[in-house]
Amino acid sequence: MVVRHLVHSLGYRYRLHGRQLPGTPDLVFPSRKKVIFVHGCYWHLHRCGKYRLPKTRRSFWMPKLEENRRRDIRNKSALTRMGWGYLVIWECEVKDREKLLSTIRRFLDDYESD
Repeated sequence: MVVRHLVHSLGYRYRLHGRQLPGTPDLVFPSRKKVIFVHGCYWHLHRCGKYRLPKTRRSFWMPKLEENRRRDIRNKSALTRMGWGYLVIWECEVKDREKLLSTIRRFLDDYESD
């Protein structure tokens, strides 16, 4: 929700959960052919150190989490082949509002120079 509010406050309009696109991106900007994914550090194995690997049932969780990571790579490759740009915003990055605003603006405004 934080990312959605920031994007909206910057004046950009988007669609939610593009089910027609690989990976079902969280925010879709059809006219710009760009998408934003908001990934949880735990579920997508971000190596930021802000999460803890499971202490129990590791034999269940680790293959599941590794498959999430592999699927993310496949989805991003498919989007690129389709001519779409993507931005991944990690859960740990949401706290730095100014940096996040700058990153989003730079990503979406790149459309103007294409």
